[in-house]
This record gives sequence, C-alpha cells and structure tokens, in this order.
Amino acid sequence: MAINNDVLPSSSFSSSFFIFASSSAFTALVLLLLLLFLYNNKVVKPRRRDVKSRLKLPPGSYGWPIVGETAEFFRRCMEGAPETFINDRVERYQCDRVFKTSLFGERVAILCGASGNKFLFSNENKLVHVWWPASVRRLLGPCLATSVGDEAKMMRKMLSYFVNPDAFMRLYSNTIDSVTRQHITTHWQGKEEVTVFPAAKLYLFELACRLFLSLEEPQRIAKLAADFNIFLKGLVSNPIKFPGTRFYKALRATAAIKKQLVTLVRQRKVALQMGRASPSQDLLSHLLVTPNQNGAFMSEAMIVNNILMLLFAGHDTSAAAITSLVKALGEHPQVYHKVFQEQSEIASSKVGAAGDDELLQWEDIQKMKYSWNVVSEVMRLTPSGIGIFREALTDLKYEGYDIPKGWKLYWSASFTHRDANLFPEPTKFDPSRFDEGGDHTLIPFSYVSFGGGPRMCIGKEFAKIVILTFLHHLVNRFRWDLVIPDEKVEYDPTPIPVKGLPVCVFPHIPSAP
Repeated sequence: MAINNDVLPSSSFSSSFFIFASSSAFTALVLLLLLLFLYNNKVVKPRRRDVKSRLKLPPGSYGWPIVGETAEFFRRCMEGAPETFINDRVERYQCDRVFKTSLFGERVAILCGASGNKFLFSNENKLVHVWWPASVRRLLGPCLATSVGDEAKMMRKMLSYFVNPDAFMRLYSNTIDSVTRQHITTHWQGKEEVTVFPAAKLYLFELACRLFLSLEEPQRIAKLAADFNIFLKGLVSNPIKFPGTRFYKALRATAAIKKQLVTLVRQRKVALQMGRASPSQDLLSHLLVTPNQNGAFMSEAMIVNNILMLLFAGHDTSAAAITSLVKALGEHPQVYHKVFQEQSEIASSKVGAAGDDELLQWEDIQKMKYSWNVVSEVMRLTPSGIGIFREALTDLKYEGYDIPKGWKLYWSASFTHRDANLFPEPTKFDPSRFDEGGDHTLIPFSYVSFGGGPRMCIGKEFAKIVILTFLHHLVNRFRWDLVIPDEKVEYDPTPIPVKGLPVCVFPHIPSAP
C-alpha cells in the first residue's frame, strides 16, 4: 500500500519527528567526534587567520570549517565531471587563472589552464615540489612518486633505464605480445559479452607482474590482485585508521602486498647469488643489482615501495585508458573503421613465410599514428589522472596574487583538456587534433595526460606500447557494441564505468580466399 507522507496522522508525525531529531543529534555527535579525531591526529589543520593581512590572496572560498570543499570535489569526481568543480568557481569568482579553496585539510591554490601548468612544471624543485594527500603518502611510503629533490632524481634515473622504449622492445616485447595474445584468446575469444574494465585490469596486472617481477603463478598473482584492488579503493580517501573505513582496509591490504613483495625480493636475491636469475630479466633484478650514481644500492623497503607504485601506475591508469578507448570506438564506428584499416595493414605485413604472425616491434608501434591520435583524444576527454598537487617551497607571486609558503597548488588535466580556448569544440571527439602538421596546433602545456616537466610520467612510453599492442590484437579480431550506450563514468580516482563497460563481442568473419 502506498503511503502519502503529506497526510500522516499527528501521532505518526510526532513519532517520525522524534526519530528524525534523535538520529540528527546522533549524526551531529558522530561528526563532532570525527572532527576531534581528525584534529587530534593532525589529519586536518586548524584554520588560522592569514598571517599577513597585506597579502593579496587569490579569490575564492575555503568552504566549510576543517573539511573545506573536499566533499564537493569528490562529488564532482563521482559524477564523472571533475572539471566542473573548477568551472563553477572560475565563473563565480570571475578569475580564469587562479582561485583558492580548501581540500584534504589544506589551503589550496588551483592554477587553471596551460599557463598554470607551465608555471608548475617549469618550477619543479625550484618554487614547488610534488605533494600528495596523507592517504597516498602513508600507503605508498617513500618511493619515486612521493620523493622530492635529489633523491627523486636519482630514483627516476634508475627506473628510467627499465621503462624506456629501447629496453621494452629489446628485452620485453616478446612478453608483452604473448601475454596480450593469450589474454584476448582466454578472455575475449568465444565470448558473447565481455566486461571491459575488470578484464583490462586483469590483463595489465598479469603483464606488470610478468615484466616487473617475472611472476607467472596464477595463484600468487590472484592473491596480489585481490589485495591490490582493496589498496586502490583507499588510495585517495580520508586517512581515518578506523575499522571498516576504506583507508583502514587499504592499510591492511598494503601490508599484505608488501609482505608478499618482500618474500619475492629475498627469493630473487638468493637466485641472483646462485646464478638462477639474470640481472636484466626484469625490474626487480635491475633494482637489486644496480647502484645509484653515488654507488649506493636501493634498500629492500625502497625496492618494495617502488614496485608497489609501478604496479599501480603500470596497470590501473592504463586499464582506465583501455576501457575508455574501447568505449570511444564503440561510440564512433567511423573511427573504429579507420583504426581497423591501419591495424590490419600492419598485421598483413607481419605474416611470416610459414603463415604465422610475427611479433610486433617498435617500428610497428611507430606506424600506428592514427591509432595513437585516437588514444590521445580519448585521454584528452577522459584523462586517467585528473590532476596532481604541488607544495609551495617559498612565498610565491602568480598572476598578481600571493600564494604563501606551505600552500598546496593543484593543476587539472580534466579542466585544461576541456578549455575551448585550447581545444575548439572541446566536447567533440576529434582525433585529427593530434595530426602532425594538421590544422590544429597544440599549445604547449595544453595536453597534459602524462603531466609535464621533470616529473612527467615515467611510464609514458610503456603505456603507449602496451595500449597500442592491445588495440592491435583486439581490433584485428573483433568489433563490438556497447551494452549500455550512455553508461555513467565515475572518477574513483581513475575514470571507471559504473557497470565496468559490458560490450557485445563479434569476431571478424574471414574473407573467402
């Protein structure tokens, strides 16, 4: 029976009001205790009056006491439109270059557009350095992503050797190609429907385990993957160490992951000493046998932390990119057709004398120009990382405003990529924006899917090789239709379709000889 709440009897109204009032009081008490907990644990900082009243701070608002505008920031991300958090404030404050807010318990200056990106990228380790929310710092620990200054430079140099195109194509191209083929055969072939995001995550996690750790045992990979999914859910969260919270679960999962990685590190040390492992077989061996420029070797804990970071960076963001790519090709059949033409021509050139397909090489990847334009346009509209924080190392002047030392600064890929001044018709899917020598000229610092400056994504070329290898084998074997054409996408923290992007799969019918 339907109940019209507008005509409830007075006794029911009184009872409902009592329950509402009691629950509201309880909610308020819980919130008060939570805020006290956050304050006492230094998760958030007390608000202070600006030290110098003469400072000309950027326009904006700090939002609610203590929590600031963090909830609104997360809400826009979960709505799938993180750029609207910035758009609304740019319009409200009539300032399209910089405004102030409060996020994650910190005072933040958000620098908008290509000029803001240029300022931050150009002043890395001079006026600013990288900063992450407390949850990220505590879960990842000291590693390339969280380190700054000379330590970060030395670490980046050590890791760069492993993730440059030459190393991948010289040492690991066979593995990338064979794992990709096997994944598509196992998880796509013979299926009427595939849910893309979990399949892509599994593929990339298996590939990362093979490339970084030479780990092939399905049970060990499955155990790592299960803990990793819990870790990812708490990576960007309120750092409340209380049972049941995302962060608490992530802490326990991270401890389990690191325990497994420590075991692998120690086993590899023994294998290297006994000659059962090669110094160049994977990232783990490379980090164990390679000293930095000062002759010091990376500690066991630092190796574990960096492998954890690269497992995250090497599979989660790329899984989001592959999922967005499959979605875009399902939405734009004419784009799919042009990608298929390019990839089928490359496949035809790889047929050997015995009729077997030869493995892809770096030269083949370089031929995939239109396909990479498509991937670039996908990542423009749906960047896997929406933006990154920096911290002011000194008092700054930017666009006539003062930004005090210690403030956090934020650049946004999602906002920059949808700026009509940088990308005409910004919501239109148009891969020709990235044509070399085409009608569109990319303004420097306008396309920032991989960041920029000294901290540009170290795995940019790795992502390119893996995504294009996957695309090559997928489109040469299948076309697909989206099961849910307008499926909602949430940023949590990477863009994820709420149902995982189910697609109906149709294998290509071989043409008659």
